[in-house]
Amino acid sequence: MSKLQIFTKGIIKENPVLVLLLGTCPTLATTTSAINGVGMGVSTLVVLTCSNIAISALKKVIPDKVRIPCYIVVIAGFVTIVQLLLKGYVPTLDKALGLFIPLIVVNCIILGRAEMFASKNSLLDSILDGLGMGVGFTLALGCMGLIREIVGNGTAFGFALTKSFLTPMSLFMMAPGGFFVFAILIALINWRSNGKAIKKKEIGCQGCSLAGGCGLAALPKDPEDIKAEEEAKALEAMEKEKQKKLAEAKKKKEEEEKKAASAAESSEKEGE
Repeated sequence: MSKLQIFTKGIIKENPVLVLLLGTCPTLATTTSAINGVGMGVSTLVVLTCSNIAISALKKVIPDKVRIPCYIVVIAGFVTIVQLLLKGYVPTLDKALGLFIPLIVVNCIILGRAEMFASKNSLLDSILDGLGMGVGFTLALGCMGLIREIVGNGTAFGFALTKSFLTPMSLFMMAPGGFFVFAILIALINWRSNGKAIKKKEIGCQGCSLAGGCGLAALPKDPEDIKAEEEAKALEAMEKEKQKKLAEAKKKKEEEEKKAASAAESSEKEGE
């Protein structure tokens, strides 16, 4: 992917909240207002970008067996810095977000990008990935918070907007309203991408370590998944056959070279 694609994929195509459906707990809990949603998004963006930078820079130093604990320690350090900055400069926002700031440590978006991208790519690409995913997360939370605040409280970023002509519906400030707005935004993204945004093929039992003892693994597979597996097996068989033929050809060539060398040696002896 180009640098621009790495940055923009997290905004719409692979939006962590609306497409990958990650980080839904802070998404639903902190979006009772636009300010809270944007504040949570920006805090996560800072932690995500900084942790991507650190993990990409240290990927060759961190032992593979303890990489996850090391990632958590790095993320926790940046979360502590962000929390202290919020307490010092934006105490109102820190009080409103409460426990969800320290819980950024276990946000699956940050740990997922560290494991899947930052630990396998260059420093610049990791920075762009962190910024893109962070911007996508912030936009999703900001949109949810703005919609819930306007409909549920009649304000936008604290300023009166619709109170004079529209009765606020307090339901949108509660959990059911959050789920409703969340579902509407997911549906809009899916409609805008013609159903291609939600990656159904990536959801399955194949990569799960508990698939052997899980009842869900015994359910019938999707025909497209079966076709993809058959194609993968066919390609693997073709590759093995190709490697086998190459090995046989190499062995045959070595035998011919040995025969030629022995024949040359015999002719030299006869000449002497």
